[in-house]
Amino acid sequence: MKLLLTFSRRGQKDSGREPVIARVVKETGVLINVEKANIDSTAGEVLIDIPDSDADLVRKHLVDMGVTVRVMENAIVLDEAECIDCGACISICPQEVFSFDDEWRLQVNAARCVLCGRCILACPHSALSQLG
Repeated sequence: MKLLLTFSRRGQKDSGREPVIARVVKETGVLINVEKANIDSTAGEVLIDIPDSDADLVRKHLVDMGVTVRVMENAIVLDEAECIDCGACISICPQEVFSFDDEWRLQVNAARCVLCGRCILACPHSALSQLG
């Protein structure tokens, strides 16, 4: 399961230098795969992937630490009415989320998506969007 973590370091006494993910791994024993991270001195957004069976445990620990957690289901959404199966998203995607089936229709494996947004920008018909 993919979780999008958002946190702010503003107003924290220790400047928010606590290793949030490392602490959750240590306290829960759940291995966390960081798929994308954008962190600066005041805030951060991290996309993680964890086993579905451990989602509630990990989410509770993160929320208790002041992290906003959003479950990312169907991270990328294809509007089939707008898609012309051009393949622009296939060539730009670093995670091989998109492919063609035997009839040259676009297929989406949303579980591979890391929310980079490149496909959305590349789509000439605005057939792709991100959803949480």
